[in-house]
Amino acid sequence: MASLRISALRHLAPSPLRVTRIFNQRRWAQVHDIRFLATTRPSQAILDKYRAKLDQKAKNEGLSSIDELKVAYADKIEAERLANAIDEAIIPQAPETPVTQPNADGTPITNRKPPKVPPTGADKPAIKGLNDIIDLEKSRDLPDKELTAIWRLRHASSPQTLCAVVPAAAYKAMEEAARTTPQFVLPIPHPTQGAEIHYLQWTFDSSTKTSTVLFTQLAEYKTRGEFAQPHTTITHHWDLADDRGLVLMQGQVVDGRGVKPEEAKWLVMCLQRFYGGWEGEAVELDGERKQRAEERAKLLQWFAAGDSRFTLEKLMEEAERLG
Repeated sequence: MASLRISALRHLAPSPLRVTRIFNQRRWAQVHDIRFLATTRPSQAILDKYRAKLDQKAKNEGLSSIDELKVAYADKIEAERLANAIDEAIIPQAPETPVTQPNADGTPITNRKPPKVPPTGADKPAIKGLNDIIDLEKSRDLPDKELTAIWRLRHASSPQTLCAVVPAAAYKAMEEAARTTPQFVLPIPHPTQGAEIHYLQWTFDSSTKTSTVLFTQLAEYKTRGEFAQPHTTITHHWDLADDRGLVLMQGQVVDGRGVKPEEAKWLVMCLQRFYGGWEGEAVELDGERKQRAEERAKLLQWFAAGDSRFTLEKLMEEAERLG
C-alpha cells in the first residue's frame, strides 16, 4: 500500500527539466549522465483521479490539505521519481505497447506520428530525386572514383551538409533492418555533460527512390510529437544501387538547433553500425565483431518490441565501443 500511495503522490510532484542518472563509462569519461526532458506538470485527469484518496490520506495523517501532504512526502516522492525516471523515458516503438510516461498532452509517445519531413516548396515534392541533383544518365557511365569525387564536391560548399557514397550491400542491410525497426534512439556523448539522446525515424519514398532519416532531439520529440523539428535530415538515393552497386547519401544539419555537424556525423556513423551497414558486405563475421553485431541487432529488436531488456545503459555501452 505504501508504494501505491507514493506512486499516486509522485504524479503531483513538479519534475525538473533534467533528470540525471550516473553510471561509469570506460571511454568518454569516468562518470556521465543521461539527460532528457520530463513532463513538468501533472495532468488534471491524474489529479482528479487521485484527489479523493489523497484527501482521505491527508485527513488520516492529521493534515489539512493535499498541499501539506505533498510537503510531508516530498523526500519520498523525489526518491521514487528519480528511481523510475530513466525507465519511463525509454520509448517502446510498437504502437500496441503501453507507455508509462505520457507526453505533455497525455498521449503516449508511440501513438504520436513521426516528425514531418520539412517541405521544400508548395509546388515541389518534399524529397528531391537524384536526377534533380545531378545528371543521372551521365553519372551512370562515370568511374566509381570520379562519381564519388563529383558527389562530394557537390556538397562541399557548406559545413552544414553531409554526404557519402555507400556500397549497395551495406545500404540494403540497413534498409532491411529499417523496414522492421523504422524508429530508434541514439546517443551523442558530451564529455563534460554526459550523453544526449536523439530519436530517429526512417521514411521511404519509392517514387523518388529514396529513404530519409530524420534525427530529432528526444526532448523535442517528447514535447512536440509530430510537430517536432528535426535537426538533421539525411537521404539515401538508390537509383544506382542495382547497376552500379552504389547508394548516394546527402544530408543537412539545421543551424541553430543544438547539434553541430560533427555530432550529426557521429549519429550517422551510429546509424550505420546499429542498422548493420558495416556488416552488410558479404563477409563472414566471427569473434568479437560477430558478437557486437548481434548485440546491436538485439537492441533494435528489443526497442521495436518495447522489450524491457532494452535499456539506455546497454545502448550507451554499445555506442561507446564505436568510439
